[in-house]
Amino acid sequence: MVEQDKISPCLWFDNQAEEAANFYVSVFREARILNISRISAGPAEGNALVELELFGHKFTAFDGGSLFKFTPAISFVVKCESQEEIDYYWEKLAADGRTSQCGWLEDRFGISWQVEPAILPDLMERNAERVMEALLSMTKPDIEQLRRAAGYG
Repeated sequence: MVEQDKISPCLWFDNQAEEAANFYVSVFREARILNISRISAGPAEGNALVELELFGHKFTAFDGGSLFKFTPAISFVVKCESQEEIDYYWEKLAADGRTSQCGWLEDRFGISWQVEPAILPDLMERNAERVMEALLSMTKPDIEQLRRAAGYG
């Protein structure tokens, strides 16, 4: 076992595991479905268990039923190198979902994502108060506005 495989998220869906896995594989350029199997026993017998990989990180999507729901208390951060990348992930992940401030969104399956500029820590280090004030006023992050808030050009 590779060390990075020692811990991985398992996402509990209500009969949408395959649909969600296919969606994520279509959104992320370095993504693939590793395996789709059926649960052979227990309350979720016959439901899907999907193993997928996003940017080298393994995930499991599990059709466990309606017992549990996702919350924004756990989210996945997508660090973007450019405004074009932010725009791409924002458009794809927010489609049929909900958006919030500071780059947070919830996709159509209820998973929370933070789409943020990879440069954000550097900007925060330069002028945390002004950058945070600017970020709080945004829904989708705007790199140029954040750079200006940090004192660049």
